Amino acid sequence: MIKIINYFFQSILIYLFFLIARILGLNFSRKLFSKLFLIIGPFFKSKKIIDKNLDIFLNKNSSMNKKKIIKNMWINYGKTFIEYIFLDYFKKKKSHITLSGKENLAQIIKKNKPVIFISGHLANFELMSMEITKQNIPLATIYRPLNNFFLNPFMELLRKRYVCSNQIKKGITGVRESIEYIKKKHSIALMIDQRVSEGEKIIFFDKPALTTTLPAQLSIKFNLEIIPVFIERDKNNKFKIEFHKAINPKKFKNKLELTRELNIYLEKMILRNPSQWIWTHNRWK
Repeated sequence: MIKIINYFFQSILIYLFFLIARILGLNFSRKLFSKLFLIIGPFFKSKKIIDKNLDIFLNKNSSMNKKKIIKNMWINYGKTFIEYIFLDYFKKKKSHITLSGKENLAQIIKKNKPVIFISGHLANFELMSMEITKQNIPLATIYRPLNNFFLNPFMELLRKRYVCSNQIKKGITGVRESIEYIKKKHSIALMIDQRVSEGEKIIFFDKPALTTTLPAQLSIKFNLEIIPVFIERDKNNKFKIEFHKAINPKKFKNKLELTRELNIYLEKMILRNPSQWIWTHNRWK
């Protein structure tokens, strides 16, 4: 009962934040909520988890500044949070983003065969699927529903309306849905950086971490290429999305070997801009 009450008041607060943001506008809201998240973020997310994750990461990247990474993470977190209520703006505009690796997208369109797009929670990660659909590539996106059931329906509505109309809830049912979409020649997009209890322990920054093998399984089963996607926010709040060359599943012995390769791609993405990855996930639990 206490959890339900907490969810209710959290959702009211977030809806109020969204309303205020629409009144203030995107640019001012970014500045306001980046500062607000610097203050309130640590009260909602465990400092111990963030420190533990960064200690693992910094073990071989000791030249990077932990405090700076945490500070900039909260700034990006605040901006990404408030940008949800401006997804309609991003859907209509092109000036906020540049795409590289367009030739890799052109190959997908030319072959007229589905692929698996993979990425992580970097910068504003929702823009990945949005931009793929703008290229007229049939797509379905796998997502994890929010625990807060007062807020989740609204977030699902935003995603379906502005990001990708085909939303698949993570889980066994979601796997079946993914297969049905693939049979209908839809590509699949998903984030591979969160811990999943049904995953396999795969090395990630030199330490085993429960990792989803779903993209590797789908790729091998249906002979689908995998496209890693990197997204980054610059200091002017413009975004760059890179579509990497396709990974051929036939080059790997099994799903574990392929999944490890995907983790390596993810590591490289995070290394390029560690401040824009969400370090609050309990990745190595």
